[in-house]
Amino acid sequence: MNCRSLTILLLLVAHVQAMKAQATADTVPRRRGVVAALYRFVKGFSQVDTAYVEPQRYNLAVMAQNTNTYEVYRMRSGQGHDFVFSPKPSVKLGPYFGWRWIFLGYTFDISHLRESNHKQDLNLSLYSNQIGVDIFYRKTGDDYKIRSIDLGDGIDTSCLKDLPFDGISASIKGFNLYYIFNHRKFSYPAAYSQSTVQRRSAGSFLAGIGYTRHSLDVDWQKLSQIVERHTGHGLFDGVDPQQHLLSRVKYSDYSISGGYAYNWVFAHNWLLDASLSLALAYKVTEGDSRNSDNWFRSISLNKFNMDGITRIGVVWNNTRWFAGANAIFHSYNYRKSQFSTNNTFGSVNIYVGLNFDRR
Repeated sequence: MNCRSLTILLLLVAHVQAMKAQATADTVPRRRGVVAALYRFVKGFSQVDTAYVEPQRYNLAVMAQNTNTYEVYRMRSGQGHDFVFSPKPSVKLGPYFGWRWIFLGYTFDISHLRESNHKQDLNLSLYSNQIGVDIFYRKTGDDYKIRSIDLGDGIDTSCLKDLPFDGISASIKGFNLYYIFNHRKFSYPAAYSQSTVQRRSAGSFLAGIGYTRHSLDVDWQKLSQIVERHTGHGLFDGVDPQQHLLSRVKYSDYSISGGYAYNWVFAHNWLLDASLSLALAYKVTEGDSRNSDNWFRSISLNKFNMDGITRIGVVWNNTRWFAGANAIFHSYNYRKSQFSTNNTFGSVNIYVGLNFDRR
């Protein structure tokens, strides 16, 4: 190899390296641009008007929380008989640890420490100023009690109140996703996750979508035996129970919702929040979906029902220490000609906590 060819080779190598360097230089800003755009998009969910909402000043938090869960099933037969069942409320207590807006913790069910219970309960709520998500899964235990039964015809059923009834098995799983329109001045996190502080009163309209999957099994024969043993009257005297009651119900619930929420700052560092969302829900029963060849033709106005979500909370927060209580309840309705039911469930939370590691 002579000097000229060596010079040409070195020039080619230098040119290739320059092209690689230029490509890298072009790629890095492009990557940084994508990351920056993504960061701005995510950060947009937490941008607020600081005259109304004060952002969190600390990175870490520790909190103790008491959670009390409730559930009620109301059922009505085609004969007009009413039944109300609910389990013993669960009382839970445990610690939580937080990093900025993420809280993780575990609560112990202190109300069933000495009892065998198959209840399963998972609730996850994520609150940003602009978007909120509720994810939940519930499976009942075997500790239901009869709260009331109305058989009409002047039959006295007061002796049935609070009798145990283990003939119910129910589960529900799903999610709700909602958008907060006035997210720069109104803060859901101020009321429910303490990651901001509402300084001036404000409200906002809400819009959302949701999906839930429901399953309900009731042993009506077992209930009839209990009723007859205590009152002398059966549930199905001279009638076919299948014409007036359903022993098993499985359905999916698709909904769109709208509502309003308001944060009232009634004193310095104090906040009272109340919100209500109503949902137009379409119910698809498992048997209906299997028997229909054309989903569009199977749509019926009788399959539409109204559901609802209610939230209320009060909190004191001086950015360093915070304490408060809140309640969140969901209500779902299902109707057929021979059977209808309303399921309401939710929780009441009481908490106290401390923020630390100032930014």
